[in-house]
Amino acid sequence: MTRLPDDPPPRITEDDRDKAVLRLQEAYAEGHVPHEEMDERLHQVLTVETHGELVAALASLPAEKPGTTSTIGAAAGRIQRRGAWRVPRTLKVESAFGSVHLDLSQAVFEHPVVDIELQLGSGKARITVPRDAIVEIEELRTDWKDARYKPSRRSRPDRPGGPKIRISGAMGFGRLKIRHARR
Repeated sequence: MTRLPDDPPPRITEDDRDKAVLRLQEAYAEGHVPHEEMDERLHQVLTVETHGELVAALASLPAEKPGTTSTIGAAAGRIQRRGAWRVPRTLKVESAFGSVHLDLSQAVFEHPVVDIELQLGSGKARITVPRDAIVEIEELRTDWKDARYKPSRRSRPDRPGGPKIRISGAMGFGRLKIRHARR
């Protein structure tokens, strides 16, 4: 009887690698990884090829905090968050059709860096950020219209104070408008 070769271990995706780098950076910021080890650990995470190697590279880190990722989704209709709500470390917003309004101006930020991943088919999206927030949208891909964002004079990277909000993902038909709260 001929034996079939074992399937090779599955290779990790860039998304897996990005999440591992983020986890390593958070562990470093919280003091779990010494400065002297950071470059070596980053190199290890960036060069591994399988899930097993990635798990081994992160094994000594503390367990991820629960509730650091949250997903809001709707097939159609409106997605809206406003008022005093807790913003998770990573927020995924998914909608095929409809509008999205995230008002972060009164939200509670427990993390200095927040990632918002948009996966929107069609419809508009509006995000209101705190006055002193720093916003990055370089990782957002738009198919139809560019995102509208004018940085606030108070949100300069050389003036830390507010949260850093990184917006990524993809938008089909529709436009994203980002504005800073007035107060």
